[in-house]
Parts: sequence; structure tokens; C-alpha cells
Amino acid sequence: MKQLSRFGLAAGAALTAIACSKSTPQPNIVFFLVDDMGWTDTQVAYGEGVYPHNLRHDTPNMQRLAEQSVLLSNAYACPVSTPTRVSILSGMNAAHMGITNWTATMRDNPSDATGGAKAMMSSKSEDTGNSLTRPDWNWNGMSPQPGIANTQYATPMPQLLKDAGYFTIHVGKAHWASAGTPGASPYNMGFVVNVSGNVAGMPTSYFSEDHFGNTPEKWNYLSVQNMTEYYDTGTHLTEALTREAIKTLDYPIAQNKPFYLYMAHHATHTPIQGDPRYTQKYLDRGMDEGQAKYAALVEGVDKSLGDIMDYLEKRGVADNTIIIFMTDNGGNSENKQKGGELHTQNLPLREGKGSCYEGGIRVPLMFKWKGHITPGTKVNTPVTCEDLFPTILSMAGVTNWKVEQPVDGKDLCKLLTDGSKYVADAKAKGEISSEADAYHFEVPESVSNVDPNRTIIFHYPHQWKPYSLDDIDFLSIIRKGDWKLVYRMIDSKLELYNLKEDIGEKNDVSGLHPEIVKALAEELGLKLKNWNASMPIQRSTGKPVALPNEL
Repeated sequence: MKQLSRFGLAAGAALTAIACSKSTPQPNIVFFLVDDMGWTDTQVAYGEGVYPHNLRHDTPNMQRLAEQSVLLSNAYACPVSTPTRVSILSGMNAAHMGITNWTATMRDNPSDATGGAKAMMSSKSEDTGNSLTRPDWNWNGMSPQPGIANTQYATPMPQLLKDAGYFTIHVGKAHWASAGTPGASPYNMGFVVNVSGNVAGMPTSYFSEDHFGNTPEKWNYLSVQNMTEYYDTGTHLTEALTREAIKTLDYPIAQNKPFYLYMAHHATHTPIQGDPRYTQKYLDRGMDEGQAKYAALVEGVDKSLGDIMDYLEKRGVADNTIIIFMTDNGGNSENKQKGGELHTQNLPLREGKGSCYEGGIRVPLMFKWKGHITPGTKVNTPVTCEDLFPTILSMAGVTNWKVEQPVDGKDLCKLLTDGSKYVADAKAKGEISSEADAYHFEVPESVSNVDPNRTIIFHYPHQWKPYSLDDIDFLSIIRKGDWKLVYRMIDSKLELYNLKEDIGEKNDVSGLHPEIVKALAEELGLKLKNWNASMPIQRSTGKPVALPNEL
């Protein structure tokens, strides 16, 4: 795809200092990113109340963090991993930068070349019988250097933090670009320290007995590197990465330097190999083997969060450390390894990873920021993964930044600070008396600088797997207020849902509201056109499918 040219943001940078550069000294920041964990996979209730699925897994440390945080109950990420991760790094919407699917290990090997996951290790094409085939897109991912084919050239957020004096640390999964391109290495993206981050989108193995994949019979590009001291120790990968993350914090704390820790776990991605310390108790509760192993992966991540929080408190830096907790997409609801009934794992949300229905894109997100936010509050303004770029820079007090890309994300600082106070005041006045009230309570733009009816767009013009999945493949969505329009590209169909009344997207009301369908289709179509977004190709004509406003 054509790369976007240099885009200086001096004016935009001035807005970055709205509400967030109050901390002295600069705050430390921990970005705790979990892979493939769904909106209801935690005991933290982001919705109208506690759903049955919130009760499946033990996550006391996520609850502990929630009590100190602002919860964003309408937070969105991309349907799959790489687009979310590069949106966080760049501030761009995935459709805008043309990185709409996950990047394969090797460059110039599109991950959708086979219609899905087989492309990770092979470039052979496969005809699955669909009427659509893959578009042209930036399949090599994000690049901090110009001129790399099929990449989006962008200035990474960690580089801006590093330039502002932060000690930047990457631990775990990177997955921003393919091998042979600059973006594959965290060092090229502004990180001073890198523990095991590379092109891998998943681990070969979570087990130390397998050397995390580094054995002759198991090795491939997905094997987790730099972890030899844990081989044959019985240490699960999640635990090993946590220990390494804590080690890296000793230096900046001793030197009194602000740090940015990007703690990006492989868990809970496949293979579903749970931490053996937790599996048996879930079996004892009546879960099948796959469910128990997945639950153990979730609890292992929860322990990691608790260990890092404990360490920060022990070292006396917790009060000046911001913690951001997020997942990169919805929970996988299509993989048999997780056990249970397929396509139900994210209820009450519809579908899961890979899909633009709510189960694939709505994610947990919370911010701990002592002294700035009102803890234990819930804000329902829709926010997206690209918002993290300007928000983190603003929290860090980084101003007057210039970047190579246009930034689509909104600075959420005032939403977090003034918005959480507004919610707390409403509780004190009795305007909010239940979880349902809190979930639906609206923070006005005059308070937060973020429109509660802002437009949210996600675009997945791909087939995710080597076999067709009707509610996952070739979808685009636009959300505005309570209304959500779904464009099913494979059958040229527009669906309309009212998320306030129908969070499970069970009732298509497009026939009842043609004027809303038309308006949202027009807005979505124009935005995709202005972004030069990738569109799948019709096999019969060799031309891109119509934009939603052209139907």
C-alpha cells in the first residue's frame, strides 16, 4: 500500500498537555497488555452488572487494580493482534495505516495468503471457495524507517518517551512487523531493554520443559528467546516473563529514572497450556480440560499483575506509577483448545477474536493514576486502542512532539481525571445507584473533551482462518452513540444494532431505521475512502468490493 508522508503534529501536541502533565517527577508507566483475553474473562465487571462468565476465573489482582482505577466500560481494540499493537504504538486507526491483519513471521508473506493461520509458516495459496479474496494491505507491518515495502512508516511512541528521558522496557510479545524489516525489533522502536520480543505472534510452548520451543523437534520462529535460565525449572512462561520484567525495573528505580514498562504477555493466546499450579482447581470445579487450562492461563496473568504491583509497592514507587491494563482483542471463541461450546465464550457479547461483532473488539481497559483519577469509577464513553498513543504521552508530560504519521487517537486524560470525578459526584448525589446506572451514565464532552457519541470504526477485510467463518470474515463496523452498523462484505449486507438495548447483537433493526443505516453507511464509506482503506477483491470481477455507501 502507499505509505503516508510526513505529518508534523506541533498543533496536536499542544493539546497533549491538556490535563496530564501535573506529575512531578515524571510518572512511571506500566502498560500491562494481555493477549486474547475476553471482556468477561475477569471478575472485574465492565458491563451492567456481573455476568455469569465473570464468575469463571479467579482474578483477585485485577479486582485489586480495579478498586484503584477508572474502568472504561466501552473500550475497543482491533479484531486481531498486530493492528491493535501498532495502533497503540502509532496512534493511527488500523484501516488508516493499512495494517488490518496480523503480520506473518517472514516479510512479504501475507498472513491471509491462505485465508488464515497457515500463512504463518507457508506462503502457498489456498482456495476456500469464498467469493472474496484478500486485498492489498501493509502485510509487513509498521516501520520506524521510510521506504520499506508494504509497511506504514510511523514514529513509535516508545521512541518519544525515550527521547523525553524515560527508561523504556519491552517484555514479552511484540508482533508489530515481519522478520527482515526494522519494525520487527523492539530496539528499533525506541526500547532500551528487550526481553524476548520479536516477530512471534504466539509461543511455540509455555513450558520450560520444552525450553519454550527451543528444542530441535519444536523449534520455529515462534519459539520464545532469551529465557535459558528457566529451562527445565518447571517455570511457566507467564511467570518467567514476570520475573524478568521485575529484574529490569531495578536499574531505573535505583537511578531515579522514570520508566515505561510494556509488559506484553503471550498468555492467553494458543497453545492453551495453563500454568499447572492452577489447573487442578478448575477441573475440581467441573470444567473440562480445555476450560481448566485456559482458566489457569488467565490466573497466571492475574498473578503476574499482582507480583508487579507488589514489587512497585515494596520499592516505594507505586504512588508515582501509572498502571494501564488492557487486552489486544476479544477472547478467542473459535478454538477447540479452550474447551466448552464454540462461539459462546464471550457471552453476552457476540462472537470473539477476529470478528467485528462486540465479542471480537470490546476489551477490558482500566487506568490507575493515583492523585489524578477518582478510583473505583466506571466511565462509559467509547474509547479505542489508538487513543493510547496521545494519552500515554500526555500522562508522561511529553509535549511538542512531532511524528511522521497522522494521529487518529484522542487524548483521554481529561476523560480519566475530570470524567471520573464527574461520575463520583453523580454517585454522591444519588444519580447513580447501581452498576447498570454506572454503565449507562454519560459524561458530557464539556467535562471530558471526548464526545460520548464519537465515531468508532473497525475494519477487517480478511478471511481469518483457512476455512470460512460467517461472523468473523470480511466485516467492517461503525459505532456512533448507541447505534452500530455492521457491513458484511461477503454478502453486501448492512446490519444495524442498538447496543444499549441489545449488547449481544441479536436483533438486526436495519429495516426499522433506514435513515440511520444510510447515515452511518455514508460516514463509514467516506472514512474508508479517505483513508484509502484496503478492500477485499471479488473473485468474479477482480475488483474491490463496494464501499458501504455505494451499495
